Amino acid sequence: MTARLIVRRVKDARYLDALFPAWRYHPFFTNSALPTEAADITHRAHAIVETVFSDLIDGPLARMPSGSFAANSAWGLCAAIAHNLLRSAGVLAGAPHAKARGATLRRKIVNVPARFVRPQRTPTLRLPRHWPWSDAWLRLWDNIIGTSPPATATP
Repeated sequence: MTARLIVRRVKDARYLDALFPAWRYHPFFTNSALPTEAADITHRAHAIVETVFSDLIDGPLARMPSGSFAANSAWGLCAAIAHNLLRSAGVLAGAPHAKARGATLRRKIVNVPARFVRPQRTPTLRLPRHWPWSDAWLRLWDNIIGTSPPATATP
């Protein structure tokens, strides 16, 4: 069996303005007969799948019941649904969150330090005054519901 090592060279984004650019090297090993460019595209697609697996393992699959097959099957299905909903919420929240990891989305979008109150029977969403992700959260709300919530900033 023949195989080959392909190394892709990319300029490091941290040092774009440097006099001598720094390079990062991304090696991968393949046994496919595809041309180099097609093998690189296939490798990147596999890397996306690995990121999804990593998100699931760091999130809901870290605490599987593992007592019975039926419980694990249901847990895995719920984990896949939750992952897809989280990815959709990230895309709807805006550009910086569209490619964010699951843990980042849970920390910035899902765990909202807000509460619903009803002063004078008017539902109001109370958000912290200097919460850095309020714009993304309100964009997500607007994309899902269609109107901005009646929100006030708490001190």
